[in-house]
Amino acid sequence: MSHAGDMVPDPPDPLPLGICESFVKPQGYPCKEYQVTTEDGYILSMQNMQGGRFVKGNEGGKRQPVLLQHGLQMGALVALASFSEGKLVDMLKSAALPTPIAYLSHMTSVIGQVAAKAFLGETMTDLLGIPEFNPKGPSNRKVFACFLNSLCSKPGINCYDLMTSLSAVCKGVTTKLDYGSPKANMVHYSQSKPPVYKMSNIPNDLPLFLSYGGQDAISDVYDDQLLLDCLKFHHSDKLTVQFVKDFAHMDFVMGVTAKSIVYNAMISFFNRY
Repeated sequence: MSHAGDMVPDPPDPLPLGICESFVKPQGYPCKEYQVTTEDGYILSMQNMQGGRFVKGNEGGKRQPVLLQHGLQMGALVALASFSEGKLVDMLKSAALPTPIAYLSHMTSVIGQVAAKAFLGETMTDLLGIPEFNPKGPSNRKVFACFLNSLCSKPGINCYDLMTSLSAVCKGVTTKLDYGSPKANMVHYSQSKPPVYKMSNIPNDLPLFLSYGGQDAISDVYDDQLLLDCLKFHHSDKLTVQFVKDFAHMDFVMGVTAKSIVYNAMISFFNRY
């Protein structure tokens, strides 16, 4: 029995559909969804596409497995940083990295620079009041919307470019997490500043495919050259580099010629190893 003035709580948000149900299966591909808990306590959603479209005779068979890692915010960088410390290299035959981001000292995207500094500095922590930020969480959506409104109102920022621009802050070097103070860093690293990932330590015999674009405002050509310079001693038969003069960042995903220019070359690379 309720009384006038009683507050009725909003119904809980329905659980969102997974990637398989939302995007993969409607396109005719078999897909299974799994939840994996990492060593440091994060719960990841992973999808397994066992084969091609639902065509008779294409349900099974022996195929080379491919791990597809997201790209927006620390994708290629996660791989490169791990490889530089000898991690994952014993689990992979090769790695293909379109628009690889290892350095961002020349990023020209204005919104990317502003958003990066906000996300990685104290601004976002102070604004949200929480150490881990999930914009999809029901309690955080309003706060995230306020942040975007504030960000998009700044002069010179085009929020239509938002999804191609949020990335790491431009420091010219790639370091491990900065815990915010020399004392905290000493606890975790035994030094006052976070250690730098040395891309030159990537094993020289790991087959790599790197494809980058001449019009990319995030993964700039000069920064790509910094990465390539770190790989100058890589075995020449294990390093494939592709430069696409007219491609910007999202052309590698959404460009109408991406398949013929980039992905056919990537598949040929996979077939060699």
